Amino acid sequence: MEALMEEYARGYNMLREAIEGLSEEELRFKPAPDKWSIHQILIHVTDSEILSTHRLKKVLAEEEPLLISFDQLAWVNNLAYDLLDREQYLLLFQMLRCSMQPILETLTRDQYERVGVYADAGRFTFKELLEYRVEHVRAHLAQIERVRAAYKLRTSKT
Repeated sequence: MEALMEEYARGYNMLREAIEGLSEEELRFKPAPDKWSIHQILIHVTDSEILSTHRLKKVLAEEEPLLISFDQLAWVNNLAYDLLDREQYLLLFQMLRCSMQPILETLTRDQYERVGVYADAGRFTFKELLEYRVEHVRAHLAQIERVRAAYKLRTSKT
């Protein structure tokens, strides 16, 4: 559990490191019309964190609460992600993660086993939900690397 909580706490720094030194052109580059830019990825990661922080708290506070999924494509397509302030969103991500730290530091074994229920995906323990938060950032860090590589490949051809 300790390693999981440490990586959860490092999520913001990991995102910052992944984009360090990138130009605005690189941050806005889309490898294909149906692919996300790094800018859009960062906004998505924060929107997902907003909802997931709520879910994590519901599981700890309520008895087997209903957890609601969201349509990430609808959010990126309909919420003007390209117009949103990336720095504000990164700071919001940082604050959300920091806001969970005191809660995580006091959890008992029983609390890690508390359950929330998705209508579309079934039952998940708090620990499983927290593991997913860590994996979510990892997956998007890999996606950021793929976009960076595609940008380099595209610019080396011109």
